[in-house]
Amino acid sequence: MVDLASERLGGTVIVANDEFFASKENLLKVSKPIFADGKYTSRGKWMDGWETRRRRAPGHDWCIVRLGLPGVIHRVTVDTSFFLGNYPERCSLEACHLGTPPYRDERRRLKTTSTRWHGLLPERALKGDSQNSFPVTNSLRFTHVRLKIYPDGGVARLRIHGEVVPDLERIGRAEVDLAGVVNGGMAIASSDQFFSEPLNLLMPGRGKNMGDGWETRRRRGPGHDWVIVKLGVPGTITAIEVDTSHFKGNFPESCSVEACCAAGRTTESFPQPAAWKQALPRTKLLANRRHIFRQQLQDVGVTTHVRLNIFPDGGVSRLRILGRPGERNARPSNIARLNALLDAEAKRALLDCCASSPWAQRVLAERPFSTAEELLQTADSAWANLDCEDWLAAFRHHPPIGGKKASTKRSGAARRWSANEQSVALRGKRETMKALAAANRAYKAKFGYVFLICAAGKTSEEILRALQRRLSNDAEAELRIATEEQRKITHLRLEKLLES
Repeated sequence: MVDLASERLGGTVIVANDEFFASKENLLKVSKPIFADGKYTSRGKWMDGWETRRRRAPGHDWCIVRLGLPGVIHRVTVDTSFFLGNYPERCSLEACHLGTPPYRDERRRLKTTSTRWHGLLPERALKGDSQNSFPVTNSLRFTHVRLKIYPDGGVARLRIHGEVVPDLERIGRAEVDLAGVVNGGMAIASSDQFFSEPLNLLMPGRGKNMGDGWETRRRRGPGHDWVIVKLGVPGTITAIEVDTSHFKGNFPESCSVEACCAAGRTTESFPQPAAWKQALPRTKLLANRRHIFRQQLQDVGVTTHVRLNIFPDGGVSRLRILGRPGERNARPSNIARLNALLDAEAKRALLDCCASSPWAQRVLAERPFSTAEELLQTADSAWANLDCEDWLAAFRHHPPIGGKKASTKRSGAARRWSANEQSVALRGKRETMKALAAANRAYKAKFGYVFLICAAGKTSEEILRALQRRLSNDAEAELRIATEEQRKITHLRLEKLLES
């Protein structure tokens, strides 16, 4: 996972209530903490971390961090290295979302009561001179975190590990690095990372030295090394850059790149090996050189994952998968906006698509979504796993086909979508509309709920024929058909939600 708060990625400690002994900026240093024996400042012992004075009144100390890259937080590490008699007894963590950077009136907004802070980590005991690591369960996108320490003391480093959730609207349709960590790329599996980790491949900028890349041990047997990267932004590949800068006596002899389109986040959910397509055939590499491949690429369509193969082993400084987000000629969706909404706002948006509260809650629990397809698959699974009462509750929010008014509880978006879906059907002849109204009443009398059909593009005559045919079904068969029609309607509305 990515350290969302790393100063290397733009993370900043904005404010702390106290930093008497050691500066708050030390918290986000990329380097590991060090101890300097016998080193003192005018205020006391020099410590490589953030340290507050001894508290003589009730309360606790705190600091607020702006994440370098907004995202979903999965794990927090509070590192108290070299703090022994002066570490905090406990800590807690909160987070908030301030929208899209740059954050206007940032300091004022962080202090106002209107900013909602989500509790990610309740008070937890800390150990001195230790890596105190805690899992976090929350699917929301955050931009800032607030660390509280009880009652006072010193923390060497703060690591906020998670997944970057990029703003797809800002990315647009121009050529970008689909695999870059700033756009949500993740190195999720590799054959070996003995000398340095594969996440370095996706970092911004050029590698600083040989340690700022991915390097495997010397291979003494058959085979080759590889790394699998989940693209932060699925798209069509236009160029691939393999940079061996700083690797001179240990660069790979050659490389190849494969690609696939898969919704899963882990290797267990990938397609079988045969489903991987060759994007770049095996190609010779040179030492200490940026290699940019365009003409050599093969068309693999929309891609979500790539696998870089290096032969037989060695080091690579950077991997860039350049391309255009989304499918060719497709409009970018607002999936990032849905990921970023607060729970209540996101739930209201989902209820416009399907008026089932349990369904919306299950979909929300799976955020963030990388693609629209992942959202639709989640929506289908959540709908299929509801019980009969939940399905019927959703049906009740639909107006009858051809009815004059929808439920007053429905939002403007839901009413507008319903009217658009029925726009063709509402232009039927008077006789057809009367027959449709009568058939609607007969249907509800028999089954107890309104007749459901995905009406988009259908004429009133087509709908009437389908209604009359379905009136002969038994209750069990009709419920299956109605739930499938609701699923289709939900799909259409989710797509409209992402385009709005």
